Amino acid sequence: MPIPLLMPALSPTMTEGTLAKWIKKEGDEVKSGDILAEIETDKATMEFEAVDEGVLGKILVESGTEGVKVNQPIAVLLEEGEDAAALESYTPAEPSTSAAPSPKPVEAPQPEPAAAAPAQTAAKPAEPVKGDRIFASPLARRLARQEGLDLAAIAGSGPHGRIVKRDIEEARKAPRPAASPEAPQAAAAPAPAAGAAQIQAPHTAVPNNNVRKVIARRLLESKVTIPHYYLTIDCEVDELLKIRAQLNARSPEGEGAYKISVNDFVIRAVALTLRRMPRANSTWSEEAILQYEDVDVNVAVATENGLLTPIVRKADTKGLAAISAEVKALAVKARAGKLTPEEYQGGGFTISNLGMYGVKDFAAIINPPQSGILAVGAAEQRPVVKDGALAVATVMSCTLSADHRSLDGAVGAEFMAAFKKLIEDPLSMLL
Repeated sequence: MPIPLLMPALSPTMTEGTLAKWIKKEGDEVKSGDILAEIETDKATMEFEAVDEGVLGKILVESGTEGVKVNQPIAVLLEEGEDAAALESYTPAEPSTSAAPSPKPVEAPQPEPAAAAPAQTAAKPAEPVKGDRIFASPLARRLARQEGLDLAAIAGSGPHGRIVKRDIEEARKAPRPAASPEAPQAAAAPAPAAGAAQIQAPHTAVPNNNVRKVIARRLLESKVTIPHYYLTIDCEVDELLKIRAQLNARSPEGEGAYKISVNDFVIRAVALTLRRMPRANSTWSEEAILQYEDVDVNVAVATENGLLTPIVRKADTKGLAAISAEVKALAVKARAGKLTPEEYQGGGFTISNLGMYGVKDFAAIINPPQSGILAVGAAEQRPVVKDGALAVATVMSCTLSADHRSLDGAVGAEFMAAFKKLIEDPLSMLL
């Protein structure tokens, strides 16, 4: 009997993904462990390996299809001894609802008021009802509850009239029956969606992939739900730069070679500070403030798909050379879209460094559910006052963005003071 190949859940939070590219073609022999396709999740592009053996009989979801739900059939595998004739009488248990690259057209986009109210009521006879049961996907049911929509008044566009996500989205856009029928001419031209018809100038639309959509959603969630406050401190780094130059000069050739950056010192200093101040290594919850036992530091990496934050695990236990090598390897994987879930999920604190771009200082957005993120600016020569006299020093501005619910202002100030002490006395980080 043909074996359905289902969209895999490649991370604990994954509910849908993009089938980026098929590696195997219809008719290709498949062995256990072979790479069948590349799947784009909310954080990276990952490989989908075969578990069973046989021949790839039919591809149900084409390359480039977005919004493919977890456990949705994406292809059919023929077992040994089966041929294409076995597919004629075979129907997947849950047919694909996203096999076409473009979604099914909406029945009545931008409806006139006269048709708006009946649009939902007229859909009811099309419902596939057995008794009182309404067929809808779990995601569609959850979205309908959140929006206060009646599933019985929504037409399903999925297989056999099943209500799916796009049906809820269209019902949400449609005018509600309670809307006033007055002034039909004004209502006939509803305001266009933000970023749509308002754009009159020539432009190029760059589609948002899953990674960028998730980043945008999490950043908005952070700014709306987390009470940010900001603390900026200036660190003199002349001594750090001197120690860095000495360490890099001692690097061996070939295997074991290293090149330590200022950011590696920052990661080390943050990790040691978090170990000494566990209150800063925490997450807010309604029941309790969760203080992490391990010091796992996320490092922001700019990629074509947006900002990713791979993790240096147990950073307080690692030396500068080890941190440097690990960050470089994670950055390469992040830019190639090859991070595994364990390399980017979790972490207790994030560092974002824009100093290499010449940015003097900035305030970063907290990476939820963490309590803090440190924004690091450029190290530059500035005038300073020492012992009552004007002097020149290399100064680096660092700004802490903190969640006031879990990280009080005084604790944030203590954190920044402890961090500054380590940065300005780099030898103490080597003990």
